[in-house]
Amino acid sequence: MGIELLDEEQYRALQQLETVDKKTSTWIKTPSTIRKLGGGLFCDYRFETIFVYHNGVESYYAARGFRGLLNV
Repeated sequence: MGIELLDEEQYRALQQLETVDKKTSTWIKTPSTIRKLGGGLFCDYRFETIFVYHNGVESYYAARGFRGLLNV
């Protein structure tokens, strides 16, 4: 589709434009070293703070969306 997952820096920039993920969490771009081991990073916004977490992607894949960047 040509859409890239946001990395942590881009996610933080998005939160400056509009507060998102106050009730959900979102996958973000994960370094390949972590992905090769089956892990993934995700973010959310709680208590007026952006949190970055990690987890195994297989167990939570269906419960999270992602935020992407499309260059036109």
